[in-house]
Amino acid sequence: MRMPFASKASLIWTAILSILLLTACEPNGGTTGGEVSVERVGQRLSLPAESVKYDPPIDISFVREIGEEMNGLIRAVPGETLEHNRWTRLYEEALGIRIRYKWTANGDLYHQKLGVALASGNLPDVVRVDAQQLRQLSNAGLIQDLSEFYEKYAAPFTKEILSQEGSGPFESATIGGKLMGIPDTGASIENAQFLWIRTDWLERLSLEPPRTISDVLAISKAFTEDDPDGNGIRDTYGLAVAQHLWDPVMGLGGFMAAYGAYPNMWIEDESGRLVYGAVRPEVKTALKVLQDMYQSGQIDSEFVFKNGDKVDDDIAAGKFGMLYGQQWASFVVQSSHERDPSADWKAFPIVSSTNEPVRVPLPFATTQFYAVRKGYEHPEALVKLFNLHLEKNWGQTAEYETYYSTPFPVWKFSPVTPFPALKNLEAYRQLDEARRTGDTSVLKDEARAIMKNIEGYLTRNDIHGWGWQRTYGEDGAFAILDRYEKNGQLLYEPFGARRQR
Repeated sequence: MRMPFASKASLIWTAILSILLLTACEPNGGTTGGEVSVERVGQRLSLPAESVKYDPPIDISFVREIGEEMNGLIRAVPGETLEHNRWTRLYEEALGIRIRYKWTANGDLYHQKLGVALASGNLPDVVRVDAQQLRQLSNAGLIQDLSEFYEKYAAPFTKEILSQEGSGPFESATIGGKLMGIPDTGASIENAQFLWIRTDWLERLSLEPPRTISDVLAISKAFTEDDPDGNGIRDTYGLAVAQHLWDPVMGLGGFMAAYGAYPNMWIEDESGRLVYGAVRPEVKTALKVLQDMYQSGQIDSEFVFKNGDKVDDDIAAGKFGMLYGQQWASFVVQSSHERDPSADWKAFPIVSSTNEPVRVPLPFATTQFYAVRKGYEHPEALVKLFNLHLEKNWGQTAEYETYYSTPFPVWKFSPVTPFPALKNLEAYRQLDEARRTGDTSVLKDEARAIMKNIEGYLTRNDIHGWGWQRTYGEDGAFAILDRYEKNGQLLYEPFGARRQR
């Protein structure tokens, strides 16, 4: 599962309203599987072997942001580094492509160095940029048109996977009719929101799960005023909110949707025109309700000073009973259960202000693109990296436990990390079928790994599986997402991600 980051725009709304999850186990010793057959790779990708591997090998340079996640991965997998690991070996052995890093940096320093490099034109062979930077580089003539190379060298499987988000990602990367970058396609469907509630508090206060936003407000009030933790002190809040209001977890996107308000995405108005959701009158209605909640103490008065980590601490301490969040919010609220085993959380569908099903907002998820430096002699090499990364993780020759999860996230060693946008929902559907039929042969690699985590919790009370059960279980978040989709409730942002299924 991949976790997106908050946008800078949320700071504006804050003023208005004034994981890496690493499963604990022993590493596998850095195994990288057997030798790679170039002929086999070529056949699987529907390309002749001579068009797959460079002989002699070529170099391709990147720049890379590194931080505690990568440092933690390196510590967890002995013998492998950013420059020398199972993925760099695979790319050289199978493709004849040697991965090089022109420079690496952490956090703010990375973005500063990248800005200088883009401004000066001192680019690596491949650079990962946002949409604005892509256009700037294209207008300056510093990057290549990749249209021909993608069409010729992208494997059928690659084209299939990268089309799961519809045409929006490639339209975003097309400037003047030319494909100026390969989109690092996101998963808009992963933006779906759920309402996470402490069910032990619901039971203690004899409350039912919400059917409309009025019920949510009543629960929030009760969680604030009726002593749900039973300590005789008014020290709890109805709704957890972090300072970045559109964070994927502890944000307010799901709450606003109850009123038909979609302030952080483009929507179609009554006449079919594209308008930005923030300027719609429904936003004002929702903000007024939030103001009332804030003034009555249902929202922490210091939320504007608290980032997600600080609110996480308050959740673990038992201060909150509800939050809006994506499917991986289960791993956030798990800290509450770990500290207090009686604290039980469950995902519920977000609800509307009427009895009608809510439209679940799915902001466009593709924000990054891989561009190739003007003058680099092998622009097709980028496409070949995409092909092999997808094939070895999800294709017919996939080695999931070697190249994706050991269970450490070794996929992050690769300089390119495309993935199927629908992979998590498809894993849930495989799990659901296996549960209904008893036939576990339907489980592919990722679903099998998830099932192992869930079974560890159900049979051995292994706490690491608690969050997986709340996300992928029979009545978990993905069961709700499955219903969202089948009921036609998903509201994709028409600005970019139009689904074509």
